[in-house]
Amino acid sequence: MAGLLAPPYGAMETGSNNDNKDSLGSDPLNFMNNILNKVPSEKLQRGGKVMRNAILSRAPHMIRDRKYHLKTYRCLQCCVGTELVEWLVQQSTCVHTRSHAVGMWQVLLEEGVLNHVDQELGFQDKYLFYRFLDDEEEHTPLPSEEEKRESEEELPDTILFLTQMGPDALLRMILRKPPGQRTGDDLEIIYDELLHVKALSHLSNTVKRELASVLVFESHAKVGTVLFNQGEEGTSWYIIQKGSVNVVIYGKGVVCTLHEGDDFGKLALVTDSPRAASIVLREDNCHFLRVDKEDFNRILRDVEANTVRLKEHEQAVLVLEKSPRASSLGNIRYTVLSGTPEKILDHFLETMRMDTHHSDPNPAVDDFVLMHCVFMPNSQFCQLLMAHYHAVAPPGSEQERLEYAVTCKRRVLNLALRWAAVHTHHLQEEPAALIFLEELYGSVSNDSRILRALKDFVPDLEKVVKLHSEEAKVKKQKVLTQFSNGDEKLVKTQPIRNCDDILLKVYCSDHTYTTIRVAVAATGSEVTSAVANKLASNDDLLLVHLSSAGEKQMLKPNDVSVFSSLSINGRMFACPRDQLNALTPLPDQEGPSAGSMSSFELMSSKDLAYQMTLYDWELFSCVHEHELLYHTFGRQSFRRTTANLDLFLRRFNQVQLWVVTEVCLCGQLSKRVQLLKKFIKIAAHCREFKNLNSFFAIIMGMSNPAVSRLAQTWEKLPSKFKKFYAEFESMMDPSRNHRAYRLTVTKIEPPIIPFMPLLLKDMTFSHEGNKTFIDNMVNFEKMRVIANTIRAVRHCRSQPFNPEVCQPNKNHAEVRGYVRKLCVIDKQRTLTTFSYRLEPRRT
Repeated sequence: MAGLLAPPYGAMETGSNNDNKDSLGSDPLNFMNNILNKVPSEKLQRGGKVMRNAILSRAPHMIRDRKYHLKTYRCLQCCVGTELVEWLVQQSTCVHTRSHAVGMWQVLLEEGVLNHVDQELGFQDKYLFYRFLDDEEEHTPLPSEEEKRESEEELPDTILFLTQMGPDALLRMILRKPPGQRTGDDLEIIYDELLHVKALSHLSNTVKRELASVLVFESHAKVGTVLFNQGEEGTSWYIIQKGSVNVVIYGKGVVCTLHEGDDFGKLALVTDSPRAASIVLREDNCHFLRVDKEDFNRILRDVEANTVRLKEHEQAVLVLEKSPRASSLGNIRYTVLSGTPEKILDHFLETMRMDTHHSDPNPAVDDFVLMHCVFMPNSQFCQLLMAHYHAVAPPGSEQERLEYAVTCKRRVLNLALRWAAVHTHHLQEEPAALIFLEELYGSVSNDSRILRALKDFVPDLEKVVKLHSEEAKVKKQKVLTQFSNGDEKLVKTQPIRNCDDILLKVYCSDHTYTTIRVAVAATGSEVTSAVANKLASNDDLLLVHLSSAGEKQMLKPNDVSVFSSLSINGRMFACPRDQLNALTPLPDQEGPSAGSMSSFELMSSKDLAYQMTLYDWELFSCVHEHELLYHTFGRQSFRRTTANLDLFLRRFNQVQLWVVTEVCLCGQLSKRVQLLKKFIKIAAHCREFKNLNSFFAIIMGMSNPAVSRLAQTWEKLPSKFKKFYAEFESMMDPSRNHRAYRLTVTKIEPPIIPFMPLLLKDMTFSHEGNKTFIDNMVNFEKMRVIANTIRAVRHCRSQPFNPEVCQPNKNHAEVRGYVRKLCVIDKQRTLTTFSYRLEPRRT
């Protein structure tokens, strides 16, 4: 093997047959010896000293001599686990939970900076004794006043550093435990980690829970270590948690590289054949999650044993999985894995409980109602539902036939009302849906005279039908919105709908323009036709999105709702093909030439954040849940607009660029420092108002290279504001799939304005990592995962936003007008140029 590999792979240390594993997962005794003999890293050793000095300064009673196991000898200068956790949770909002604090202390324990008196491997939130490294020797002097002061200054940064390392340390600690000793909370932490592992995205949640109970942590320190060799027996399946490996085949060398989230080694277990390639560490300090062969085969057997396949004409039409949790009646419950659209609908109708109201949560049914538009259009759904309503009862007594009819009708009505509640105004755009509702209402009204069990549904269905019939009349009044150059109305009360029309400016190559009126969902070809008619042109026109940087994006004829994809300073052009290269940006696309600090520096930071939150909530409230689906699966296939979602995402970019623009257009150093302070204050108030969208936009604007490189400006920023910014920036940490942000959100009660780009990333990850159809059946497990993300959006809006949270000042109209009309430069090269003019590159 050494001869096949060129540096940096060169000399390799073999780790095959598990003989070179880091004992984090395999040999606890060896792991403990590693800790005892380990020299702590300089940063963590300093961190341990800062924590110890801070405790001695703020709570000196926590470190003292204690009786050990109630015997006569004492444990000198010890802390108690529960007290350490309690103290840490109280020190910073960055520490989200007690388990988060446990992970942070575990970092110091693994590094040998903190030790258990009996040398146990894991830190525990219990009445157990721990001692700092500095207290290992007797008569260690107490820190001086100068050392205490320095530690107080360093404490926020130390806690921030440990919060970033804590979750990984906690996971490692849990994975080191023998599977039989893992608690329910431990398994939930592992399961939550597995939800975001790319290699496992196609597996059902039941399988992920099974894996949580058997996964083992394994790590290797040195580049070039061989995990296993080609031709060896397959004994384990690996998932890369950190680092990367090379896949090496005899005679070919390195054929590919695998990174975090990828897996390898499964094929040899599935086929029971020798390893098809060798796996070699590509970098130092790689971490893996390992599933051994025996556990792997048992899980496969369990999955097969718990899977039920219903067939028609020898073809599977529905695949169900037995739920590990039985229902309250003791019956076996089944989860849909895949099936034909019709059979999935049949299953949910047949298993719907009769004692639930249509407004009661029913996650499985709600997933179907939310996601069916992906695989079953409303026209088909309505037709099938009506057929179920009028289903003919099987042979039996008159009483049995009557009970069957009532049950069928009640289930259909329950599902129909759930469906109407989810689709809301989108039903206005589907004549088949409105006809279905009216027909269903007519049938129920007649049937309820004979079947009293249906009477409860009549008032609710009547409300739905009346609401939609009234809205159908109103919808003829078209809403005209100018989207092409950011001239949205200051007051935006109604969501943009497919049936609305829009006034759109379309420019020619000579910078003249024509204004056309087209439907919101107009395609590229419909827009070019409207422009050609307005200009009386016979040329074949191309539709082009031209950015301020001069980048041209050709819009396809079948692209839907083309206007909503415009960038902030982008413009829509139409021209013959021979004029395409002559297109140049308009002068006003450059953005402002002077900052607006004089306009907003006297405005209260809290008022600015409040008005930004009002506007963001307004935009967020207009986004229909289905727009998230259209964005993920492609709006072309639905012929639907995502204009409301696009406006909300555009707002995120606008706020981000506003921060960069204002800083880069501020020529005076002292004023720039004031600007940074202002933006940090606004961000803090946005977080206070639970507006995470603008909060992240501001912080991302401040981390833009054009701003972050301004060393002189940052040096002048007071240390208090630097600490605030460092804390805010830590929430943007992308590691472990943005775990810091997700932990923050779990502690906030709605209403919340979420960080929408991350939610869309989650949906795209689930969509691209899983097929929509498997063996000609709908992959309903995928639908369920995506529905969970949309449910998170629903949770954010589950409580109304209270605009009285903050009483605005008298100039609220001025503040409101300012935040809704932010002028920005969206060309990164221009912003970078301005940045270097402010502070030239140091030689």
